[in-house]
Amino acid sequence: MSTAFIRPILKKDNPKIAKVIRQVLIDFGVPKVGTAYADKTLDTLYEVYQKPRAAYFVVEYEGNIIGGGGFSQLDNFEGSVCELQKMYFLPEARGKGLGKQMIESCLEIAKKHLYNQCYLETMPYMEAAQKLYKRNGFEDLTGPMGDTGHFSCTVHMIKNI
Repeated sequence: MSTAFIRPILKKDNPKIAKVIRQVLIDFGVPKVGTAYADKTLDTLYEVYQKPRAAYFVVEYEGNIIGGGGFSQLDNFEGSVCELQKMYFLPEARGKGLGKQMIESCLEIAKKHLYNQCYLETMPYMEAAQKLYKRNGFEDLTGPMGDTGHFSCTVHMIKNI
């Protein structure tokens, strides 16, 4: 039996991970405006994460992309803070420890890029995601940092790395 594994995104993964992210957002009833769904970069994640101090990973299982996540400098913010971005998993990837592995992979590389903190935004009803983040050391903030453009995401969290 094959195992799911996390690897850096490849250019050929662009349409697959975009489809995964949009499907998860639709499944959760996330607004299409003010969230990752509306990001113009969603179809070109490989290219987006080729910039310095950024990385994106996908979860592959039996040749299929079933999730992904990455990080980059927090937009419109001065300081060594990265943002955990576009971390979404299809139902078949959930509950298998892949979220914890993805966070660890991202933060390990982020630390090598000299980030001191990792910020994230999510939706209030994405309770399982919030529990995952809290189990992995993220703490609630009272408001947003930087300006991600995701005004519909009202839960803000941070972790020292």
